[in-house]
Amino acid sequence: MIQPFHLAIKTHDLNEARTFYGELLGFEEGRSNNSWIDWNFFGHQLVTHLDNSLIINNIINLVDNKNIPVPHFGVVLKWEEWHKFAENLKNKKIKFIVEPYIRFRGLIGEQATMFFLDCSGNALEFKSFQDESQLFAK
Repeated sequence: MIQPFHLAIKTHDLNEARTFYGELLGFEEGRSNNSWIDWNFFGHQLVTHLDNSLIINNIINLVDNKNIPVPHFGVVLKWEEWHKFAENLKNKKIKFIVEPYIRFRGLIGEQATMFFLDCSGNALEFKSFQDESQLFAK
């Protein structure tokens, strides 16, 4: 069992964070006050902290001829869970930076991945490996 991580990120509006993380992504809200909200992020603790000075960088790396935002964060999901999550996001008309697709098809490290921004411009990536033992394979 992997230990849960804790990640705190900026948001410019807590109500928008509630709509995005709670309603759109379906994450359970934990403790909160007038300046932050805890979220159950697939068993990990994600905290959205209010920051009215919100400055988001626009650094990108070209990967598979796609503009990948840096920094970004997310979770490696089980294969079927990733596909259900991706389909749910498509049905909710989320705007993807990188549409769900399979990288390294038929090669070591084959993975499903997708990227999108939250309500404050934070970049998220969700991925999955059909063979989880290849998470760090070369």
